[in-house]
Amino acid sequence: MEKLALDEIARALGLTWTGEETVSEICTDTRIIKDGCLFLALKGDRFDGHDYTKQALEKGAVAVITEKDTGCGDKELRVKSTREALLVLASWYRRRFNPLVVGLTGSVGKTTTKEMIAAVLSTKYKTLKNEGNLNNEIGLPMTVFGLDASYEAAVFEMGMNHFGEIERLSQMAAPNVGVITNIGVSHIENLGSRENILAAKSEIMAGMESGAPLIVNGDDAYLQKIDAKDHRLITFGIENEACDFRAEILSKAGDTASFYIIHDDLRQKIGLPTMGKHNIYNALAAYAVGRTMGAGAEEASKALSLYSPQGMRQRIRHIKEYTFIEDCYNSSPDSVKAALDVLTQHSSKRRIAVLGDMLELGTYADRAHEDIGEEVAKKALDALFVYGNNSKLTARKAKELGLEEVFEYDSKNDLADDLLAYLKAGDTVLFKASRGMRLEDVIEIIYGGLGSNE
Repeated sequence: MEKLALDEIARALGLTWTGEETVSEICTDTRIIKDGCLFLALKGDRFDGHDYTKQALEKGAVAVITEKDTGCGDKELRVKSTREALLVLASWYRRRFNPLVVGLTGSVGKTTTKEMIAAVLSTKYKTLKNEGNLNNEIGLPMTVFGLDASYEAAVFEMGMNHFGEIERLSQMAAPNVGVITNIGVSHIENLGSRENILAAKSEIMAGMESGAPLIVNGDDAYLQKIDAKDHRLITFGIENEACDFRAEILSKAGDTASFYIIHDDLRQKIGLPTMGKHNIYNALAAYAVGRTMGAGAEEASKALSLYSPQGMRQRIRHIKEYTFIEDCYNSSPDSVKAALDVLTQHSSKRRIAVLGDMLELGTYADRAHEDIGEEVAKKALDALFVYGNNSKLTARKAKELGLEEVFEYDSKNDLADDLLAYLKAGDTVLFKASRGMRLEDVIEIIYGGLGSNE
């Protein structure tokens, strides 16, 4: 963040400040307070930053932004809502600079697509991006504060749970280009239908100027019906030959997907070092963004060829005689099906799925877990291990449809012990569950049992 006068910040909030203090950083966590910070007291379900304002000042904060009197006297900037103040400040700060900004949303693959877009744009521009999945009304503003005059581009992933959230984020970030990866069933518990999810994702246009490009998946049945309003619609896809950017798949063998991207009269070959049709869609989106924003075809191709999955997003590990696919960052029906596709593409002696619950599906949960059981049975896997109450529905449906090797667990330790005993040289194992299930606990036990420090 560029250093700012505190009186400027106050004016941005509609307040006054008579001192000459400067601010080097906006901070919401007293554990990382530094001299020169401005502490903003956020209130959540399990914490209230207002309880720590005096501590923030003691640690070096120049002032605090609060919703109420916290006993800090003339060091307080009082606002109606500190959450709203965070968005107001981020919006004001964003407009001090003029980078090319990509706003990105979708049901599945947002973070992977963000990483790929940033990689492509970085071949031409110094690029800022969200770290991890800091994509909500707290995480994204804090990312925006990372801008300074040296950045030429930024990729801002936008997440949501309810209507209005992406609209507020888009208005704050003011994207020059909008991207929607797909419309799945994530958050259907809150929004009720995929039509409503489409409407919520379409809010990304709220902060875009008239005529700005909106890049969407042209194979997605819901995005094919999107009202782009006065924006320039650009599509990417594999099946739909009318898409502006289209992939022609050559091979999905091993750990690499090879394909051509066809755009106008150009056929650009891509070697993507990760598997799955869904990742080809992610790469298509990134390539389309890069080319739309001025990146060269060769440079975009090279950037995608160097892509490496982050965290536990389908990270492939080869340990001794076994292959493991770690995909425990998040989970939804669409992403589980994509992960199962990756598993079946691996040439191995046996293919084993270890699945945990998909969370936040509400009344759709039972049907969704049973549908995954059908998918597992269709894939003709060799074995299914499940952890969690909802995943028992997956197990029972898979068994009902003919899969014989099906195992249910309430204990991660028991699952890990049995899986270790079950493994044979040449096996490939997929681990997939929602983040809240912490299926990485099983992975750690497995790796430890195999004598690996991975």
